[in-house]
This record gives sequence, structure tokens and C-alpha cells, in this order.
Amino acid sequence: MKKLALTILVSCLATTAISQNMDEIADLEVLPGWRTADGSHMAGLRITLAPGWKTYWRAPGDGGIPMQFNLTGSENLDGAEFRWPTPEVFYQSGLRSVGYTDGVVIPMVISPDDRSDDISVSGQVTIGVCEEICVPMTFDVTAILPPQGQRDGSIVAALVDRPETAQEAGVTAATCRLVPTNNGFEITTQVSMPGLRGNEEVVIETADPSVWVSEPDVSISGGQITAVSDLVPMGTGGFALDRSGVRITILGNGRAIDVQGCTGG
Repeated sequence: MKKLALTILVSCLATTAISQNMDEIADLEVLPGWRTADGSHMAGLRITLAPGWKTYWRAPGDGGIPMQFNLTGSENLDGAEFRWPTPEVFYQSGLRSVGYTDGVVIPMVISPDDRSDDISVSGQVTIGVCEEICVPMTFDVTAILPPQGQRDGSIVAALVDRPETAQEAGVTAATCRLVPTNNGFEITTQVSMPGLRGNEEVVIETADPSVWVSEPDVSISGGQITAVSDLVPMGTGGFALDRSGVRITILGNGRAIDVQGCTGG
């Protein structure tokens, strides 16, 4: 596949249990995108998967493999923020995963040091891919993002396919109650909102990536969805939880609602 100003080298960290060639399972390319009015650069990562294969969302679930981004070899790049499209929930071997089937475009908002100059992207992206088994794949990426650029329809479509904010979804309250346990905390989140159908799922995240969050037990009654999870630090010692950094995502029926922060309940 021909790519604009992009070289991709693929190293596959997989076992011989996969009969398919790894380069037939997944492909990753940088979509150069365009420079926005505020001087940031809107680019994208396009992941294309073989039919039936899946990759994972920001919070992949117990059955998934989280994406890892390392762009430390880049130039004129002050920071990058990823705008994740609405994912789906799927189960395999009794474990829940959250992600995308057959592929996804993930928009990237890149902040350059010099807004008038090219951005040189260089680094590695590791993704998990899954069919009957799940394996990580690491892509070495280099790309030049020129300041002129042009809008890309696939990036725009991925931006449109974002989760709704709490305000857009009509959320009237979001609370979280913490109870200490031997290993950390039990967290109970409650979100009040209209339009619940009774089959929604919940993903809970904290601002601290070293805290493991279990798959929650979810119950729905009237206009309130409740989720109960365990929070366990992966290191030694205790931890403090900032409720403003708790992120509650409600998934189901083709939509996602992104609730950021909660009050004591």
C-alpha cells in the first residue's frame, strides 16, 4: 500500500499458533491530516484489520491489550492527544473487551512547537489484535505532517463518531462512593440520565494508570445506572483517589456517554 510520507515497519510479537501471516492481519498508517485554525494539527491513525479481527479501545477491558504510543523520536511535536471513536463491547472466553472490529481511525490532535513548520512523527505504536487468540503487534512509524495539509474525510467521520458528553446526554447527576477494602477500594458509581434501555454496560477509569479497575457489576433502575468495581493499585502501598479524575463511560445501543468526574455519594 502506498502511503504519503510514511514508512511503516512491522515487528510482530506473536507465537507460531497463528496460521495467518501477521502482515495479513493488521496494517497501520498515519493519515497526515491538516493544520487547524488554532495551530494544532489534526492527524489520524488508521488501523485496518483482517475480517473478524478486533483491536482495542483506550480502556480495553480484562480480555484486551491496551494500545501503547511512544513518539519520543518526533520533532516539532510538543504533545499529542487521541480522540477515541465510540467503541463496542464484546466477550471472549468469558472476559469482556472493549474495542473495534475490522479496523478504526483514531484522530490525533498534535501540538507543534512551531506552527509554521513540518511535524516529524517518529516512534512506535503497539496494538493488541484478537480473533481466537490475542497478540500484540508493534509498528515503527515515521511520517511528515506538513503545515498546509488538507481535511481528511475519514478523520472527520471518526471525530463525529465520538462519545456524547454528559451534558449532551442529559446527565443530571454522577456520584461515586468509596469503601476501603483489603487491597484498595470498592467504588460504586451512579449516573442519572434519560434514555436508558436496560442493556447498557459501564467502563470505569481513574486518572492513575497504575490502578487496576475490575469489570463492574451493573444494575439499571428507572433513570439511574449503577456500577460497582474494585480499585486495586498495581504497586505496593496505598493510593488516594481524586473523584474529579474518575471517568465513567456508558456503552450500548450504538452510543457512548462520557461522564468525567463524580461527586461523593
